[in-house]
Amino acid sequence: SEFVEQLKSGIFLVDQLNRFIVRGQGKTLRPMVTFLAAKLVGESTERTIKGTLIVEYLHNATLIHDDIVDNSDKRRGLPSLKKIKGNKVAVLYGDYLLAHSLNAMLDLRDLAVFDILSVCARRLAKGELIQAAKARKLDIDEDIYLQMIADKTAALMSASSELGALTGGGDEDQRRALKDFGEMLGMAFQIKDDLLDFEGRSGILGKPVGGDIKEKKITLPLIYALRQSNDGNRREILKAIRNSESLKKVVKFVRQN
Repeated sequence: SEFVEQLKSGIFLVDQLNRFIVRGQGKTLRPMVTFLAAKLVGESTERTIKGTLIVEYLHNATLIHDDIVDNSDKRRGLPSLKKIKGNKVAVLYGDYLLAHSLNAMLDLRDLAVFDILSVCARRLAKGELIQAAKARKLDIDEDIYLQMIADKTAALMSASSELGALTGGGDEDQRRALKDFGEMLGMAFQIKDDLLDFEGRSGILGKPVGGDIKEKKITLPLIYALRQSNDGNRREILKAIRNSESLKKVVKFVRQN
């Protein structure tokens, strides 16, 4: 309720989009991590609640912008905002959420919060730029992949956990430990999500199986499968991905290797 309350504008379109975002919210894993981190070092407070809002506004803004960049029509099993309202409205609403994230940071009047979130935002953008640069050549190896998901996914989980430690009254050692924990949790979360792209069902995933391949995203399961195949198969699969050919063929290849 606090998430929506802070976003109210009195503008019909904006309030309509607020309801849309709430309806499509996922597992709210990051706010849970923030609350749990705060309780580990002390207790969750009003500052902790504000911290979860910062994270959720930033997270949802990046998802909206990601769907535009990736030309994705679905998000969490529902039509994406970009699909329903078009790129222009989606970009502007993503910016609106980013502005609210900044406002929530100001409310805390704490430079440490700005430090955590500014580093996080920079890493999020860097991860997307790495992916965009490498998608054209399909030359992502394991080291690049791990750096990319560290920035794209783990950065926000790490920030969520460190914010919990900060707002819960944790000391420097506790903050550092929970920051590192969030980083590892985010890495594991993304690797598991990438596995589900080949193993799951679209109804459970909220996105089509093989969706990453369709968007020319080279993930760890594919990297390992390509590593174990011969040169001929490797060239054939990369050609299929580059030319957006049979997704089923690529998915089958990964499952078998």
